[in-house]
Amino acid sequence: MASAVSSDTPPPAPRVGYRQLLRTPGALTFLLPGFAARQPFAMLTIGIVLLLRHTTGSYGVAGAVAAVTGVSMALFAPQSGKLADRHGQRAVLVPGVLLHAAAATLLTALALADAPLWSLIATAVPTGASVPQIGPMVRARWAAVLGDGAPGGSGPCPGGHPLLATAAAFESVTDELTFVIGPVLATALSTAVHPASGLIAEAALTLVGGLLFAARRRTAPPPRPVRADARDRRTTVLSVPGVRVLAVAFLGVGSVFGGMQVALTAFTQEQGQPGLNGVLYGVFAAGNMLAGAACGAIAWRTSPRRRLLTAYAALTLICSTLWAVSAPLPLGGLGLLAGLCVAPALITGYTLVDALVPAASRTEAFTWLTGSVALGQAAAVTAGGQVADGFGASAAFTVPLVGTALALLTVVSLRAHIAPRTITAPVAMRHEPHRAEDGRALSSGR
Repeated sequence: MASAVSSDTPPPAPRVGYRQLLRTPGALTFLLPGFAARQPFAMLTIGIVLLLRHTTGSYGVAGAVAAVTGVSMALFAPQSGKLADRHGQRAVLVPGVLLHAAAATLLTALALADAPLWSLIATAVPTGASVPQIGPMVRARWAAVLGDGAPGGSGPCPGGHPLLATAAAFESVTDELTFVIGPVLATALSTAVHPASGLIAEAALTLVGGLLFAARRRTAPPPRPVRADARDRRTTVLSVPGVRVLAVAFLGVGSVFGGMQVALTAFTQEQGQPGLNGVLYGVFAAGNMLAGAACGAIAWRTSPRRRLLTAYAALTLICSTLWAVSAPLPLGGLGLLAGLCVAPALITGYTLVDALVPAASRTEAFTWLTGSVALGQAAAVTAGGQVADGFGASAAFTVPLVGTALALLTVVSLRAHIAPRTITAPVAMRHEPHRAEDGRALSSGR
């Protein structure tokens, strides 16, 4: 009898924390090259803006070309994620980084040669389409090495491995650290060395970091070829309502990234301190990083949905004040506060979407969110460039306000689809094919 009671008693849940996370076997082998490979994501837009602002003298033109790059990445990223799920990460990464390095180099050469706008836009398409999706691939590796908890959600961790949320926070910290280092590095190279240096460095880091990451094959999720069922071939993670809500919401985060990049560039130019641009954007990104670190260390008692709503409400409030600031110091302070609100929204969104989709589609799901950020960034860069040219830097700060306000409205009105109980309901989907009742439960927001 004693043994029966003992067998029914679940073992204690593993401790949750960054130290335990980094002790996961094989983690460091993909984290270090992955960190180098994801730096270009933070350098690409600002590198294009700084180079084309130098060669054309127009924020509008620079923003338009950068926006084409972002839109191209947003459209192709989910397809890249789907291919990585089906054929393996290495099969997608190797040709992708080679194409990206070549396209970015060509874009740099055309800009320096004062090539016509149509040629810059044409080259921006493959440049954006081939951006390696390192962040989603690292997140997929975390889920693979952590094992999603007990099979079928019946073990000690029925909602998935307890370190998955910590991994999501850790990845947000890593993402934001790249946005601390990347823009500062790109700006420093472009202003102190040569206007093209930032974009050239982006291409080089993509090539070297991407190839090193692709070489770490042992921790990569196994390929999951599509089944012969025709219905399965047509299936996309966007068929899940909660994923659609989060994808739209992440457009707002992208609008903050893109709007801040252009507005801060214009602001520092008006102040006569262009080198300050990278510092101010770095302070904004540092806020994201600090908040991300805190999110991973806190044992939350509030639901993920409430945290998401609170983060977007606070972000919208902070963005509503940016346009009224006329000095670097208070602007840096507000940027820090805005950054503190971005990370909780990102972390909670990634955690929710990880629970909404099966393992076979996880990389695709992550790339939809990453692509949404890129699409929002592209739209904000375009709008911000036009507004900065026509009305000045202060007016350009209204772009992230509009983006976050629309995202908040979306999350509030469709919050039923991202209710907290959706985290544990689909766990079985990670270990077996979709069933009709799974789809009905998700579409009803349960």
